[in-house]
Amino acid sequence: MPRFRYVAKAPSVAPTVPFANAAEAWFWFVRCQQIRRDGARFDGGGETMRPCDPDDIYRAVSALVRAGRIGRDHLKTLVTFGLRESAPDSRSPAERRAARLWDESLGHLATVLRRKAIVA
Repeated sequence: MPRFRYVAKAPSVAPTVPFANAAEAWFWFVRCQQIRRDGARFDGGGETMRPCDPDDIYRAVSALVRAGRIGRDHLKTLVTFGLRESAPDSRSPAERRAARLWDESLGHLATVLRRKAIVA
């Protein structure tokens, strides 16, 4: 059986720009996942270099779920509005609950991402 070795990625020389808020990080993550689903590989390219990989956002959300900070309804709201690429409108009676769940989810996520310097 072959031995697998961990080889660290070479650090990028391009300066990274943290996300302005957790919503921006979440929308970026969803777009990266859609690109992956379509068969492309994430290479960190683009106009702006980010201080993380999409997997870092995924791990942060997974940790929040495991810790019980966000639940199934929170995840469903994040996915639904992440795919829509817009936050729920709290002024709309149909989206009022979703807006509350969205704010709670991103509040918890922002705390984690700030600690990791992913969000400014």
